[in-house]
Amino acid sequence: MTNIEEILEFDRIKHWWAGLALTERAKEMIQTTQPFLSESELRARLRETSEARKLIEIHGNPPLVSLEGIRESVQAAVKGDCLSITQLEEAEQALAAVARLKSYLNRAKQWEISLAYYEENLDGLEDVKELIGLQIRNGRVDDNASKLLKSFRNEIETNERGMREKADAVMRANKECLSDHFSTIRNGHLCIPVKKEYKYKIQGNVIDQSSTGSTLFIEPVSVGRFYEALQLLYVYAENEERRILYELSAMIADQAEVLEQDIRTMEKLDYIFSKGRLSLEYGGTEPEINTERYMVFRDVRHPLMDREECVPLQFEIGKGYRGIVITGPNTGGKTVAIKTVALNCMMAQCGLHTACREAEICMNSNFLCDIGDGQNMSENLSTFSAHIANVLDILKRVDRDSLVVMDELGSGTDPAEGMGIAVAILEELRKSGALFLVTTHYPEVKQYADQREEIVNARMTFDRDSLRPLYQLVIGEAGESCAFYIAGRMGMPGDMLKTAMEAAYGSREIPQNLELAAAKNRLEKVHTPGIRRRKPQGAAQPKGRELQRGDSVMVYPDKKIGIICQPMNEKGVLRVQLRDKKIWINQKRIKLHVPAGKLYPEDYDFSIIFDSVKNRKLRHQMERGKEIDDFLSDLE
Repeated sequence: MTNIEEILEFDRIKHWWAGLALTERAKEMIQTTQPFLSESELRARLRETSEARKLIEIHGNPPLVSLEGIRESVQAAVKGDCLSITQLEEAEQALAAVARLKSYLNRAKQWEISLAYYEENLDGLEDVKELIGLQIRNGRVDDNASKLLKSFRNEIETNERGMREKADAVMRANKECLSDHFSTIRNGHLCIPVKKEYKYKIQGNVIDQSSTGSTLFIEPVSVGRFYEALQLLYVYAENEERRILYELSAMIADQAEVLEQDIRTMEKLDYIFSKGRLSLEYGGTEPEINTERYMVFRDVRHPLMDREECVPLQFEIGKGYRGIVITGPNTGGKTVAIKTVALNCMMAQCGLHTACREAEICMNSNFLCDIGDGQNMSENLSTFSAHIANVLDILKRVDRDSLVVMDELGSGTDPAEGMGIAVAILEELRKSGALFLVTTHYPEVKQYADQREEIVNARMTFDRDSLRPLYQLVIGEAGESCAFYIAGRMGMPGDMLKTAMEAAYGSREIPQNLELAAAKNRLEKVHTPGIRRRKPQGAAQPKGRELQRGDSVMVYPDKKIGIICQPMNEKGVLRVQLRDKKIWINQKRIKLHVPAGKLYPEDYDFSIIFDSVKNRKLRHQMERGKEIDDFLSDLE
């Protein structure tokens, strides 16, 4: 089954909604929210949303905080662990937040809003909060947390002061022995810096030395006595601090159930108030709920679209007809219309407000959708195959309490067969008793809808004068695809539109307003780079003409100019006269440079160029002899 939430974009609504929650538990509840099937529960959830919105409008956002870390601290305390100072301070802050939320809800009781009585489920544990505040301050156990701790810390302070005074006295008495004029703490001991050569003049223990070894850090004997006493005092004070922390941890553990209830109530209120904040952000309205299988929307919008740009729809179904077949132009908003209706229905059944001025919505047992491409690459299904698989799954699940939306019914295949499939699907939906909205372009489907009482046609309006869609849904009228009008607006020339009209309707006449709009359309050819073909070494000769004697040619690859003295033989080889020699060469290696007709007269004697003087005289003598023989023969 396809992901209905993703198709209807309810997943995007949930993402928006979760961003308005503070606690992780509320975010989890949002992601797992599904349409309620109990009428009483759904009415209660919608009432919560309305009351949360009203309280936010009157008193502002409630002082909610995330108490996720407190739950872990409480569980640790129950196990007997000693909570840290940081954990106890966080517990105090959490109890203070609970007290602020109780005050917020108490003020809301004056408006007689039932949501305000969640205050009774919250306990700020004032005594626990006050005690933690008294005993833990500024990131430490306070001196006044107990009399014993205060006495230990006073003694520590007295001994630390006495130890410092003793060290200063030793330094004053032995100035010449010191490498510096102040004492320092080394390895937890108060030491004075003594020059190495005076090591034995100062009584005490060497605790450390400088990196060069020239200075020794010595704890004087008089100072050491204080050090031993201080170590005991530190242990006593630390034990007392730990006792106090354990005592406070035990108090937290004793109130574990109360604190857990506070946390759960805070998370529940966070979930509820996030619905109110969401309604405020898209301008929602609490819908009326019925189980009579009818719906009415007044000025319904898609909640994810800009309120200023979105054209609101008027929609009704269930009273007199259970199915709507929507037709109209491709860019007219048919898909947005059916998604708007289905999404608002799903939101309402999840306890959210609808994005409209007024709504009456019936509860649906399930939401069944076939919208979009649906191509399934993993199963190697085409768009049409995936579409049919989804439709068959819908028909298996549909019942009289279902809401079905289908886009482009029967598309993706042969028009005649697609029309037949569309009608068959509509007939099954009609028999199921479900409410359904479908879009189509098939005129036969419009005719089918006209012939069935339970089904009605609807159209998305289109202004033919301006050639623009108006995005208004008109129920009770069949629409046209307006493909020719849209094609003309997009730039298709008038002669192409006439050809299309003739193919579709047998006439080349197109409406006057469309003809005027398309008259200026031209298909301006866009220049694109041409194919560059490789030239042969010897360029091909013009068809129907072979190279002749006397033609000037270019010889490749040396690109030398020559003149043909003997035409090509049966092997494709001819003879060329170069400047200093004659060569035999394949015709593929030469290219016509200048034809003989442009270089020589028509009866030109090429022997002047190609024959030697000796050969020309011999041929001339032979020709004269032949002429004499012919003359004598004539006399006889």
